[in-house]
Amino acid sequence: MEVKGKRDKWEIFKDKKGEWRWRRTAINGRIVGAATEGYINRIDCVENAKRNGYVG
Repeated sequence: MEVKGKRDKWEIFKDKKGEWRWRRTAINGRIVGAATEGYINRIDCVENAKRNGYVG
């Protein structure tokens, strides 16, 4: 799932282990934030992303 904010792109996805993670990419293509751990439940991942600026 990709969500575009004002300028940054947010991705919420499952990693190779099947855990949920988020990543924030700036308009220049550089990753400016990412989950430091995987989450079993998607909602937990989204809540962590919100604490880091995600609006969605």
